Amino acid sequence: MKKITTLIQKEWAEVFKNKFVLFTVAFVPLIFTAIPLVALPSIGATTESTSAFAPTDLPPQYAQLCVGLGNTECMQYFLLVQFLLLFMLIPMILPMTFAAYSIVGEKTTHTLEPLLATPITTLELIAGKMLAAAIPGVLATWGAYLLFIVVANFLSVSKNVLLKLNNPLWLIAIFITGPLLAIASVSIAVMVSSRTNDPRVAEQISSLFILPLIGLFVGQSTGLIVVNQLMIIWFTIGLFFLDAGLIAFAAHFFQRENILTRWK
Repeated sequence: MKKITTLIQKEWAEVFKNKFVLFTVAFVPLIFTAIPLVALPSIGATTESTSAFAPTDLPPQYAQLCVGLGNTECMQYFLLVQFLLLFMLIPMILPMTFAAYSIVGEKTTHTLEPLLATPITTLELIAGKMLAAAIPGVLATWGAYLLFIVVANFLSVSKNVLLKLNNPLWLIAIFITGPLLAIASVSIAVMVSSRTNDPRVAEQISSLFILPLIGLFVGQSTGLIVVNQLMIIWFTIGLFFLDAGLIAFAAHFFQRENILTRWK
């Protein structure tokens, strides 16, 4: 564990010297938090003037979202749920940037060979690089969500709606599904990074992994997919098994001797 901790500290010391990385870590969570916060006042004003709206006006698959809410509260919460996937994108985007650079970047700066010459095992090396990439993204996601809750208290949002933002749907998505998404994204990024010679190519290929979640966002916005508690639970269970497989593949793909031979 000490070797992994040392590697994490080394990764952070190198990565956070880059001002662009610091800007990315701060900008992405803030912009994704600002979008629903900017929409909240307009949601409140719109629903207050729409007295004819009722929860029964929503499609049947969304009815459970509005249990215990009035007409205006139902519309507010229904629209806020549409932004949930934005918070789930944060633990994918940020760690992927770190992880995609983690191996191929070290090769370009000639720091990979000394690292591979140390007594650290392949599994320890993979774990250290994955955790170094995933932890900042997960913490940024949690911080963005807490900021969202705090600021929402000062906007035109019903207290009942605020309580709904702390229900199992949101808590599972942010605090369990989010870290699992981060692990999946860094696993793919590390595999790509260990097989490419250019950091930019590694980042571009790794970013394709974000497309399925963007597809969920589009499907949710068009009504084709219902993001509810049951869907998030099954999605989380699937991610758990997917992560286990991806970590195993990442360890298999990372062949330290072949990497050095191929890149010489």
